[in-house]
Amino acid sequence: MVGTVTTYRVEVERGKKYWTVYVPAVDRWTQARKVSEIGEMAQDLIECMLDVPAAEIELDIHIDLPAEVQERLDRAEALRAEAAQAQGKAAEELRGAAATLHDIGLSMREIGQVLGVSYQRAHQLVSGGRQAA
Repeated sequence: MVGTVTTYRVEVERGKKYWTVYVPAVDRWTQARKVSEIGEMAQDLIECMLDVPAAEIELDIHIDLPAEVQERLDRAEALRAEAAQAQGKAAEELRGAAATLHDIGLSMREIGQVLGVSYQRAHQLVSGGRQAA
């Protein structure tokens, strides 16, 4: 029978040779050689110090990265969000172009040829353009 699951914060930093792993709930440190070992080491520490079964432990791991790395990751995330927004706008414009071509009398095959897509995709674009309008 599993008791209540408790989430434990785990704070991780890179040392010279190892990852240093701190669990504030037990005010103790451990270390891991690889990132893949961090969770296991933190869980073992909590189990040992608090006599809590593994099934009742959830980890909230926070890896403190060098400022330059974090800045690059933040910029990458912002660029991904911009790209997703631009992709959505591009799809909307493509649907609008397909609908306009349909309105001026082009067949689905012709729309597909003009837009460089299959006639089935042209039909989807025209149908989507009508629903969005």
